Amino acid sequence: MFGDVGHGIIMAAFAFLMILFEKRLQYSKNEMVQNLYKGRYIIFLMGVFSIFTGFIYNEFFAIPLDIFGSRWKYTSESNMACGIDNCDVPSEVLPPLHPYPLGFDPIWKGSQNSLLFFNSYKMKFSIVIGVSQMVLGICLSCVNAKFFREPIDIWYVFVPQMIFMNSIFGYLVFLILFKWLKNWNSEACMSDPTCEPPDLKAILIGMFMSPGNVPPKLKLYDGQAFVQVLLLLAALVAIPWMLLPKPFLLKARFERTKYQIVKNNSDLETPASDVDSHHHGPFNFGDTMVNQMIHTIEFVLGAVSNTASYLRLWALSLAHAELSDVFLEKLLYTSIETGSPVGIVIGFSMWLCATIGVLMLMESLSAFLHALRLHWVEFQNKFYNLHGTGRKFAPFDFAELRQAETES
Repeated sequence: MFGDVGHGIIMAAFAFLMILFEKRLQYSKNEMVQNLYKGRYIIFLMGVFSIFTGFIYNEFFAIPLDIFGSRWKYTSESNMACGIDNCDVPSEVLPPLHPYPLGFDPIWKGSQNSLLFFNSYKMKFSIVIGVSQMVLGICLSCVNAKFFREPIDIWYVFVPQMIFMNSIFGYLVFLILFKWLKNWNSEACMSDPTCEPPDLKAILIGMFMSPGNVPPKLKLYDGQAFVQVLLLLAALVAIPWMLLPKPFLLKARFERTKYQIVKNNSDLETPASDVDSHHHGPFNFGDTMVNQMIHTIEFVLGAVSNTASYLRLWALSLAHAELSDVFLEKLLYTSIETGSPVGIVIGFSMWLCATIGVLMLMESLSAFLHALRLHWVEFQNKFYNLHGTGRKFAPFDFAELRQAETES
């Protein structure tokens, strides 16, 4: 969802009214009202989360909220701001010692590099959310394996997948958080000419292109080269670990249970059919091997594409913020600058219509569809299709119902 306190309040209030009058709306014959009625709790949660992220981004209808007072100030000695409690030498442009208590400092909204700053944060944050959700999906595959009593899927699917995902993209999340938490303005860092925030993309690329070699400008912590080589080896080992053991173990298990002792009145040995009890179908080693190969390739390549796909969260948030700024500046602020009461009323009406129609309806629908896609593809493919192929959807049909009643 987008992050704006004002927009979130509108959405949460609308959903709350639907919950409050749900008994009346339950019998509405309007199709659109019925669709909104069915999703009233989801819409309410979307509004609440938008309020929360709005406080993080510090936006109220695209206007920054200066609740606690900005921790930055401008001086005549520098074109850039410095911290109000760390501005003895304004030309050094030092950050405040005590940052803004909640969310972003409101001064960032009007700064010249605000777009660069917010872009960097939202891009990294979307990666953190994406990797966390995919790791959760892999953990759910372990829960499924335990439920179906399949230790093979735990040790030869779940474990190597966790190793591969966390060796590369889990490590990327670690780098993001480490870069955020490190004090780049400490005395030790300021005295070291090589101590500067590195490009995380360059670190990840260098991890594959030149393992064991970390240039000084890309160094974040001691022992980084050894750790990256170790993680790279773990990721490489995890690929054949996912691919090879499971088909051979399934074949060995099938051979052990090919003939079963059937205890009946005659105490005869009856050969079991060539059926895999887990997948409920004829066991074929070639098909099992090909299927496992497809799953392995899909997971390895999907780990990259799925992580990149979560960047749509960054794009959606950026688009919403920029549209909010455009509508606010071009419609509302421009009409206020005219000083004409009629112009102000017209400008406010246009801004309100654009906010409701574009930002609250179209943007919300877009965010919902993208979120649905991320859940269905990037998240659920980590666990949903591991044990069997599910059940084929059969739509309700009156003709089949009447036929069944006739036959009965």
